[in-house]
Amino acid sequence: MLDRSTRDLLNPPASGDGDGEGWLVSYLDVLTLLITLFVLLLSLAGNGLAIQGSRYAGEVASAISPQAEAAARMVAGAGLKPRQDGLQPRLPSLNIEGVSVAEGRQGITLRIDDNLLFSSGQATLTEQGRRVLSGLHEVLETFEGDVSVEGHTDDIPIATAQFPSNWELSSARAIAVLRYLSEIGVNAGRLRAVGYADTRPMESNETLEGRAANRRVELLLHQELTEH
Repeated sequence: MLDRSTRDLLNPPASGDGDGEGWLVSYLDVLTLLITLFVLLLSLAGNGLAIQGSRYAGEVASAISPQAEAAARMVAGAGLKPRQDGLQPRLPSLNIEGVSVAEGRQGITLRIDDNLLFSSGQATLTEQGRRVLSGLHEVLETFEGDVSVEGHTDDIPIATAQFPSNWELSSARAIAVLRYLSEIGVNAGRLRAVGYADTRPMESNETLEGRAANRRVELLLHQELTEH
């Protein structure tokens, strides 16, 4: 029969196995906590970098935006130009009394006083009107775009057998100018006639001077952009 000490050596207590693995459980717990802390720190650091990065990006964008816009305008301007190069500098030198030059969004306008072209209430060109239009022939030939001939009146009604209203009068005057320009060699395919009656006044029709300014014929030289 074996004594107690001999039995303990041959059969160690079962509780010893559980105590030997206890340290492993504690280690895993600590490791999990460290990983969680590490992930949390990375998340906070990432948010901070994102905020700083967005601020930096905004500062850079605001700094380069004016330069970028200017460059875009330069690129656009470098690829497009008006087809009538050199035309406008010559227009002020026309030196024709009663003819003025204006530039707008649609193009360049040659504005001719009505009394240079027609007698009151008439749509037949006078000799003086023919000379004025002949003086514009070279400029119109230099220009390559379309030309709108636009007739305008004041607001005083007209009612004759030939012209029941200012619509007919303004249209007839525009057509008379168009026909003469075609006769002196301006390509008719580039011309069109429009009558506006009194719907587009330049000045108030309350004064004699204003009504005189509103009675006019305009040659609108439409600007066309072309690549180069």
